Formats: sequence, C-alpha cells, structure tokens
Amino acid sequence: MSECTHDCSSCSKDCKDRTSLKEKQNELSNVKKVIGIVSGKGGVGKSMVTSLLSVLTRRKGFKTAVLDADITGPSIPKMFGIKDRATAMDDKYLLPKVSKSGIEIMSINLLLENDNDPVVWRGPVIAGAVKQFWTDVVWGEIDFMFVDMPPGTGDVPLTVFQSLPVDGIIVVTSPQELVSMIVAKAVKMAGMMNIPVLGIVENMSYLECPDCKKKINVFGESKVEEIAKEFAISNSAKLPINPEFANIADKGCIEDFNGEYLDGICQEIIKLI
Repeated sequence: MSECTHDCSSCSKDCKDRTSLKEKQNELSNVKKVIGIVSGKGGVGKSMVTSLLSVLTRRKGFKTAVLDADITGPSIPKMFGIKDRATAMDDKYLLPKVSKSGIEIMSINLLLENDNDPVVWRGPVIAGAVKQFWTDVVWGEIDFMFVDMPPGTGDVPLTVFQSLPVDGIIVVTSPQELVSMIVAKAVKMAGMMNIPVLGIVENMSYLECPDCKKKINVFGESKVEEIAKEFAISNSAKLPINPEFANIADKGCIEDFNGEYLDGICQEIIKLI
C-alpha cells in the first residue's frame, strides 16, 4: 500500500485529510446539477450532443446552461446562432449570452475579437479559463448545466472533474472498434474521480435510407450496447447520420431540432432533480 503524500490533486480517495478542490460559485449564481459531456477522442459529435441535451431539458421547462470548456475548439455559440460578445458586470463578473429559447451560454468565442481567432494557450491557462467560467460568470438560477469538455483525459477534463461539482457524465462515441477502446479510458477516468456515468451516446450510428427506411451501418456494427453492458451503463442512445443535424447546426438553429433519439438519456438526467 502506497503512503499518502497529501497531494489531493492526484488522488480520488475520500479521507479525513482530503482538501476540497471544488471552486465556489459567486453569490449571484446557483447551479443545481452539473453534467459533463465527454469523449475519448475528437470528432464524434460531443458538442452536438451537449447542445441537443440542453435543448431537450429546456423544452421540458428546466432552466439550462452550457459551459463550453472546449477552449481550443469552441463550437457551441455557432450552433445556437450567437454572434454577440459577452459583456462584463461591475468589472467583476461576466454575463452569459442567452439563446432564443432561454439557454445561457458561455464560451471563449464570446470573448474573442474574432470568433475564428485561434486560442494558443498552454494547459494551465486553459484550465484557469474553465474555472473562471464557473466562478466569474453570473449564471443565476440554473437547474442543469451541461459542460462541453474537450476530448481525452487531459488537463481540462481533470480540472472540470476536480473543480466543478459534476453530478454525472454522458459519454459520446461512434461505432468504430478503436473508439470503443478509447471510450473505456473516459469511463475509467470518471470512475477514478467517483463520478457516475449516466449514459452513453453513439453518434453516426447508422444511415437510414430515405426510400426504404433500411438502416445502413456505414461505420460498422453498433458497439453501444456492448460497451454499456461492459461498464454497467444503464442508458444508451443512437444518433443517425442525418444531414439535417449538420444543417441546423451550421445555421445556428440547433434549437429547431426534432427527434426522440436522446429522450431516454434526457429522462435519466432529469431524475437527478
């Protein structure tokens, strides 16, 4: 058994000497539940799933928000058609932008002079920005905050898990065999941080023929049920390859989404309240 070094930043165990690393919110914010949307690799549609879940829970009458923690690859504002810059309050706090349906959003792209400017920062600076999105933004009363994390298990996901009171995560994947292995890394990281996995979403799962409605497995057979069973994840969902998803995202109209693909995952999230 290894001796305790009292370095709580690298330890997932609970003990009497453990120092809390959770960042406190400001007095003007009250976020009740925080849901992290994670993926083991990029390009699997994590930001799409983040946006859709925030839209679905908002439609059910909950106050929702999206914290875009993907600092070097932010895409949330574009999906919601938000182009204005975020503003300051009393030179102390930041005010999030609000979508047409009332979803509060904060992203680094809302602070840049041009939304296509690259963010060339080192890991600690990026992690610090994510913490400030939690502590220095006036979120107000929020039932569910969805955190769009960068892919992988590096600095920023670790910062979110340690600094924010994450109540659960949703893992996003695609059907390829390689991705199944990478998903295991994300799930095991959540386990190390004692954060429950609420569901897994397989994006680009299949293509439905518009004529005969046959489902075509473009990227191979689905692995989502197999992965869910392996890691005892009770909820899984499949998103098809659908040009309409890309169309509404590119137009900034993600709130016009129609479909029941993520309803089961959404219901599992609502149970937290």
